[in-house]
Parts: sequence; structure tokens; C-alpha cells
Amino acid sequence: MQDEYRTVARAGTHETEVNRSRFLCALAPAATEQEAQDFVAAVRKEHADATHNCWAYVIGADAGTQRASDDGEPGGTAGVPMLQMLLRRDMRYVVAVVTRYYGGVKLGAGGLIRAYGGAVGEALDAVGTRTRRRFRLATVTVDHQRAGKVQNDLRATGREVRDVRYGEAVTIEIGLPDADVAAFRAWLADATAGTAGLELGGEAYGDA
Repeated sequence: MQDEYRTVARAGTHETEVNRSRFLCALAPAATEQEAQDFVAAVRKEHADATHNCWAYVIGADAGTQRASDDGEPGGTAGVPMLQMLLRRDMRYVVAVVTRYYGGVKLGAGGLIRAYGGAVGEALDAVGTRTRRRFRLATVTVDHQRAGKVQNDLRATGREVRDVRYGEAVTIEIGLPDADVAAFRAWLADATAGTAGLELGGEAYGDA
């Protein structure tokens, strides 16, 4: 698994103009290829009167799924430069659709490549990105008496408390970078006089 990746902070649209042609770049996070395809379909429907709706998406922290479409523009002048911009910016789990309204001036292959790639780059700057980092899921089991202090200490040290469940004991789910596991285990033993349990689970991604 990748240690970290970047994705868009939110869905958003940014417009640029090149030689009287309007380029609207719509960006959105997409957890699956189906989500990306649904977003493309929604934008195409919204801009059914546009000259072109070109798109690209990258799914997977390792960029395992990459697709792009020129939607009628000359081959390799739209979807590919859009995809290349996403990859150059280390973007993952993201979909981009650039809608073009032709303004009457031909841009040529080089101009199109710059316009489509540039539209994505500018939209990423405008919408904003965030970094997601890989961490280990861990479960802390602690008695009721110490639970409140442990939770406060976890939050004070910037640990992500994902869930808290109350039963015979209190179960606190957190996320830990792999490199921190040994130090955290020592801290927990010290903070609870060795009474707390720590169980490591699978891996996931969270905001860095």
C-alpha cells in the first residue's frame, strides 16, 4: 500500500477561457470507478449542449485504475493531458471532466493539450487538495475509571479517535502510523499502569 496519496478536498468547478473557448473543469472525489463514471454521466447531462465533455479519472492509492476520454477532440489532445495533470499532482480517487464550449478559434493540437491540462491544474488549485495517509487501525481497551483521561490524552496528542464503545470496559478505536506503534504501546502502558489492552487491526487511510 502507498504510505499516502492526495485527493481533492471537495467537489467543485473552475472555469478558464482560451481564445474565446470556455473550459469548465468539474472535479470530484471518487471512491470507486463506478462513482467516477456516474459523475462523468451527470456532468455530460448537465452540459449536453457543450461541444465536448472530456474526462479522466484515477482510482486507487496506487493509481491502479486510470481512464481518459477525448470525447471527439483529436486523439490524445484532451483526456490524456488531463490524466497526466492528475498524475503529475499525485492525485488519487479523483475524477475530472472538462466541458468545452467552442468559441470559434481553432487551438491546434498543442493549444488543446495546454488548454485541457491547464484547466485541470487550475481547477485543482482553486478547489484545493488534501493528503490522506496510511495508518494502522488499533483498539484500546481500558477500564471506565481511566477511559476519560486516556481519551483526552489521545486527542491532546493529535491521535484520531475513530470510535468509542462502552461495555464492561471502554473500547476506543484509533488510527496509528505503523512507525508509532511501539512508542504508543509504551505510552499506553505507562498512562494506564499496564492495565489497558492494545489490539492491532487492518490498515486504512485518513487525513494527514
